[in-house]
Amino acid sequence: MTKEILPGERAGEIVVPASKSQAHRAVILAALGNHDVEITCKGISDDIVATAACMNSAGANIEIKDNRIHVSPVSSQHSTTFECGESGSTLRFLLPVFGALGVEGEFIPKGRLIDRPLNPLDEVFKSHGMSIVKTATTIKCTGKLTHGEYEISGNVSSQYITGLLLALPLLEGDSSLRVTGALQSKGYVAMTEELLTKANIDYTHTGDTYFIKGSQKPDMGEYFTVEGDYSNAAFYLCMGALSADGVTVHGLNPDSSQGDKAAIAVLKEMGADITIDGSSVTVKKGSLHGVTIDASQIPDLIPTLSVVASVCEGETHIINAERLRIKESDRIASTCALINNLGGNAKELPDGIVITGVNNLTGETVDSCNDHRIAMSAAVAACASTSKVIVLDSMCVRKSYPDFWEDFATLEIKS
Repeated sequence: MTKEILPGERAGEIVVPASKSQAHRAVILAALGNHDVEITCKGISDDIVATAACMNSAGANIEIKDNRIHVSPVSSQHSTTFECGESGSTLRFLLPVFGALGVEGEFIPKGRLIDRPLNPLDEVFKSHGMSIVKTATTIKCTGKLTHGEYEISGNVSSQYITGLLLALPLLEGDSSLRVTGALQSKGYVAMTEELLTKANIDYTHTGDTYFIKGSQKPDMGEYFTVEGDYSNAAFYLCMGALSADGVTVHGLNPDSSQGDKAAIAVLKEMGADITIDGSSVTVKKGSLHGVTIDASQIPDLIPTLSVVASVCEGETHIINAERLRIKESDRIASTCALINNLGGNAKELPDGIVITGVNNLTGETVDSCNDHRIAMSAAVAACASTSKVIVLDSMCVRKSYPDFWEDFATLEIKS
């Protein structure tokens, strides 16, 4: 579907959808427990549907209706196929979880997910009783994980660490997990720790090593509400940074462990005017200027922050961004194409981007590259444009934010 976006600053208020990242973890932990759990989740995306479907294939009974997810836990281990869609979290979390349960079968990825790396996770599996074999279209898992000492590098994907932390409590004996090297996306691992604590999982974290008791089942309680999503809020916060009247986002936990909460600090450093009032954040245009943004901990924020940078005074340098090349699109290339197609000035580097600010963007057709974050960043770009922006394949936003275009349309266009 092609979406035509009128140009101009936006103003108004938005209630942010629930955190996709927290929802993945909550659904999995609930499905591994001993009793039913009712999860409230505002705005259920395709990725969460994929996680629920895979857990159902493994023996759970998860029903989704409106903004509710009713989880009945795994009652028997099945061997089957698992439709994980384009969700990297679903695949990387559930490979070790299913290995701990002894569930065997084939994951069926879509899009670029089959091309995203599984090393060194596959080596860790091999040394602990489990095997994964990747073909051109599937990822087959066999065997059952054994307890013991685990070690994995932290500089490839935090999703590997989260998957193991969800899995190791299920094993019969105690285990340790040592994370070597620099840890990428630390906030996402902190979120996992937070949910494990909520689920009464017995573990300790000392230095670079986790110690996890075996033979545990999570207990998420009878009800759980997924908090608001900073990753999706960032699009509106960036729209606010381009608006004299500003945009207010409601429903954000000020004490959240979400790494993408850093969007507020980055926008403030860029010169935006920011006010925080409880669970509400208001952002207005200030004297915007270029900065250096380290992408290593906030890779998902780079496309939309780059759009803001494209109309900042001076240069913005995006560094440590090599992981963006293996997302739903090559996000270094697709972010630069988005900005340059709209009259901006973005230079692609092997592991980053240099953006030189211009006074305003100009409308043009943007290829989303089937990447939800590029499509939503195009909406941000329209707020700094002098003419309309046309987005190809705009419904790819369903991956993380199905109601994005409807919510975006509620904001007022300021001429």
